[in-house]
Amino acid sequence: MNTKMNSMKKLAALMAVITSVSTLTACGDAMDTSGSDYAMNNEKGAQHYTEAAIAEDYANDAAPADDEAMPPEMNSVDDSDIQQNDEEYNYIKENGYTAVSSAPLSTFSADVDTASYTNVRRMIDDGMDVPPDAVRIEEFINYFSYDYSDPADGEPFAVHTELSDCPWNDETELLMVGINTKDFDAVLDERPAMNLVFLIDVSGSMYDDNKLPLVQKSFSMLTDNLTAADRVSIVTYAGSDEVVLEGADGNDRKKILRAINDLEAGGSTAGAAGINTAYDIAQKYFIDGGNNRVILATDGDLNVGLSSESELTRLIEEKRESGVFLSVLGFGTGNYKDNRLEALADYGNGNYSYIDSEREAKKVLVDEMSGTLFTVAKDVKFQLEFNPANVKGYRLIGYENRVMAAEDFNDDTKDAGEIGAGHSVTVLYEIVPADSKMELGESELKYASDSDGVMGDELLTVNIRYKEPEGGESKLLTYPVNKSLYSDKMSADMNFASCVAEFGMLLRNSRYIGDVTYKDVSAQLSKYDYSDDDYKDEFIYLVNTMKRRDTNFQ
Repeated sequence: MNTKMNSMKKLAALMAVITSVSTLTACGDAMDTSGSDYAMNNEKGAQHYTEAAIAEDYANDAAPADDEAMPPEMNSVDDSDIQQNDEEYNYIKENGYTAVSSAPLSTFSADVDTASYTNVRRMIDDGMDVPPDAVRIEEFINYFSYDYSDPADGEPFAVHTELSDCPWNDETELLMVGINTKDFDAVLDERPAMNLVFLIDVSGSMYDDNKLPLVQKSFSMLTDNLTAADRVSIVTYAGSDEVVLEGADGNDRKKILRAINDLEAGGSTAGAAGINTAYDIAQKYFIDGGNNRVILATDGDLNVGLSSESELTRLIEEKRESGVFLSVLGFGTGNYKDNRLEALADYGNGNYSYIDSEREAKKVLVDEMSGTLFTVAKDVKFQLEFNPANVKGYRLIGYENRVMAAEDFNDDTKDAGEIGAGHSVTVLYEIVPADSKMELGESELKYASDSDGVMGDELLTVNIRYKEPEGGESKLLTYPVNKSLYSDKMSADMNFASCVAEFGMLLRNSRYIGDVTYKDVSAQLSKYDYSDDDYKDEFIYLVNTMKRRDTNFQ
């Protein structure tokens, strides 16, 4: 009887999988071709059963006899018990190794977004499978703070470099490049005045507790840190947009909080109308020399008017010329549209965070307010030039959707990332030394340049271009890196960052992770004490959670 009952349960469970996957695939077919959802992008992570496979599997078990009645709950699968997952993520093609002989320049845009890490943290905490395309490793790494020095007087950045052995590949070394900006003083009167427009999605999809109610708590925290010099407006959008508050004094907390707390969710989602209105109001109250910014709070599920990723990004590209920056705050689960929100932030001269709790709201909007809301350098680009005499190849870890053509580095018309006050950007490269046995499939070039003049000790040069927040012409900074930088012992910062990269590669089922496991990452983290940093301590908990699941699965 037990064997037969198990067969029935197996059949019901597998049919539920087919129903769920079919629904997800249908959603993917209907979406914009520039995006992809979980079902479309998780081909390696989920082995989809066919009906024929189920029939064959079921045939191997004994069918119940006529006199053995099936329990009522096994007679059919109730579709209402299947949780729909319509979340959407852009496809990520992982960076591979590049031969220096054919491409000595690696160019990409800076990125200080952190949404991917908090979103995946939410999935792990909820016991969900993590879609590989939800994992943007650079956002994992840049979620955490590192012990970088402040810039020297008059300098926009402090640059930190470190080189050691790669923990997951014996044939490569790991290069860490970090830049850090100076934070504003804690005294509120010393920061620039803010002209903020809260653009809040109040459509029906925002009804859940982890959406509009959390949005209201988040903006209430920010309101508590405003001054009389600041101006606040509130625009909401559902079936249409509405100006709830316009140009309020930052000191008028009761008025602002009343407007926030009176918001209710309901209706369809016409995001483009709200975006236009928000930027118009930001322009109306524009503060010269101040921080003029639209802060969008939504789950990204736009379904009226301009709603596709391409349409929205074109709109935002037009709006960024106004001098108004954009911050994007993502909320919610189930129908979350990460692909659209990431694109909006990237094209809107802004940053992108995912808020899954009041604690995260405090981190983004209070503890790190200057980094989130005050841009100190825009269109920040990196270009690393590798010396072919000492480096055979390289692999940029993460930043796949930030890679730029080499010629774009010197082109000031090409948009790139923004960095806020007190923000840091951390980059990891796998470096293949010239004497490594690793094969890269290099092509012999007839017109390759003679490298006799570059033997020296230089491994590479880090070049950084940036513009002032209101500037139009970029400035260039150059930092050479020598072989003498190498150490066989990583600092605590580099050890942690490399563990974060390994964790991200494991979640992505990366082809480059080798035989590293979550257990190995946990062991590497134990080399240093990170308990004084709550966020790093929480990351260790996530690693150990995945380690337990990995062990149980085996």
